[in-house]
Formats: sequence, structure tokens, C-alpha cells
Amino acid sequence: MSFLTVSGISKKNDSGFELKDISFSQKPFQKIAISGETGSGKSTVLKIIAGLIQPDEGSVFFEGVRIKGPDEKLIPGHPGIAYLSQHFELRNSYRVEEELDYLNHLDEYTAEEIFRICDIAHLYKRWTNQVSGGERQRIALARQLVSSPKLLLLDEPFSNLDFIHKTKLKSVINKVSQSMNISSILVSHDPYEVLSWANEILVMKDGRLIGTGSPQSLYFNPENEYIAGLLGRYNRISYSWLKNSDHKNSDKEFFLRPEHLSLCPPAEGDFEEPAIINEIYFQGNGYETELTYNGKKITVFTERGNFNKGDMTGLIITSKEIL
Repeated sequence: MSFLTVSGISKKNDSGFELKDISFSQKPFQKIAISGETGSGKSTVLKIIAGLIQPDEGSVFFEGVRIKGPDEKLIPGHPGIAYLSQHFELRNSYRVEEELDYLNHLDEYTAEEIFRICDIAHLYKRWTNQVSGGERQRIALARQLVSSPKLLLLDEPFSNLDFIHKTKLKSVINKVSQSMNISSILVSHDPYEVLSWANEILVMKDGRLIGTGSPQSLYFNPENEYIAGLLGRYNRISYSWLKNSDHKNSDKEFFLRPEHLSLCPPAEGDFEEPAIINEIYFQGNGYETELTYNGKKITVFTERGNFNKGDMTGLIITSKEIL
């Protein structure tokens, strides 16, 4: 029996958007990320799992029991499932400790451990309108965790945070997953969030589930250009450009990440002709170089920027197993 089973759920809303026949399962303690462009249906799936939206068709089973939607319950939701969205709210005119206590199902020691992991113990006596956005999000997460959930649903939890608070919250969520053995599903459009966090990624487009796989398989070998683009920068390479390829005389193409190419002297490399460097951008941990090859733009990421704009250069594919 699966920990979570989503079976054929569909939902059509008033604007005409339709979620279509979504099915997948989750194992205990597995971390699943749902990725897709804005409006692809990611949040709708998460809210149906949480019991906050009633599906038109299909069912969700949590530990073998069907989750009821708001049309079937007076108070929507499921006691074993916590849902944290980007639009979190804390009650005004309450102290942080009061906001946490009213949902607390845990003993004092366990609750204090959660507050320590979430780094909010020093905020107990503050009013909820006296904390920053990042602190509010960590308080909202702790508020969900003290209800002792088995499944944590994270709906774009980092989207309204600056880099410092986003990094802090990511660390907190990782610690929560490891120390509390909570199963999690994360919805995000940020490739760096899903790739570094998930055991499995589900890809959605136009209300449909169009791809699943490990972060490594989807990143290195995307099935199509949509998946390639969701997970980072990519190059669309024709086999006919290469010197030695079994597909050299065909129109077949493949996707190659910028870090899997390097620059070399113009007469060398894996490509038939040299490329021309158009722009070089410093990225902190290296240089992103934009080139033109055969009339097409190619992006290369290198650790050193020892080339100049206008230079001709050869191209080497550094990960031959991708071919």
C-alpha cells in the first residue's frame, strides 16, 4: 500500500482551466517536487491532496483512506496533512507563542525542538506584526509542524522571500525533513529548488502530467524542450554539427547544458566549425559565455574567463555519456 495515491484527479474551474487525469503515488519519507510553468495546475493538485479543493473526478488516498474534499466536510483539510503556501497568514494582535500554542498537539520537549529547528524560539514574546517576512514564514511552518502531520505540502514557500531568508527557510525545511521523518511534496517553478531537494520530480503542463523522473535523469536527459527549459539553461544541438557522430547525417537534435561544454582553440574540439563569442557574463562562480554557431545561440559555462568578445573558439563536449 502506497503512503499517498493520487488516482485520476480532474478539476475544471470557472476560468476554463482544466486539470486532467493526474495520477501518481508517493512512498513514505519520499520528497516529491512538482514543477511546471505558471498556470500548469501545480497548486491545484496540492490543494486537492490537502482536501482544500474538491476534485470533479478521481480520488486521493492517504494511508489507504480516501481524502474528503470541502463538499464532504464542514471544515476542509486533513489532520495528518499540513499545507503551507506562499500566501501564509498569521493572526494579528497575537503573540507568536499564542499563534503556536493553539494548534500544538505535541509535548513540550518535542514542540521546543521544532521551534529550535525553525529558528523561532527567540520570537516567542513578539507580536505577529513585529516579525519579518522570513520570520513569519518560519513561524507559519512551525505552526503546521506542531499539529504533528505525516505529510507536509509546500506550495511555492520561497517565492516572496529575499535570498537571505530563502536560504534560511530552505535549510530549515531540510532539517525538518531529516529530523522528523516527514514526507513532503514541494511545488516550485525554481529549478534550483527542485533539483537540490527532490527524490523525484513531476512535470506538469496545461493541466497534465507530462513527465516524471529523478532530478538527474530529467536534468541531463530531458524528453523535450519544455522539460529542458524548466530545469535550467540549455542548448539545442544538432548531431550534424559534430565531427564524429553516428547520427551526423540526420536532423536529430539533443539538449546540452552550458556546463557540459568548454572552450578550446578554434581548430580543435568536437564541432565541425569554430564559434564566435558574442557576450561574456561574470556569474560569481564562473563565466557564462554566449556564442553563435551556425546561426544559432549557444551558451557555455566556464570557470575561467580567459576569452574575449569577438574571439573565435572551438567547442568541446565534456560529458560524452550524454550523447
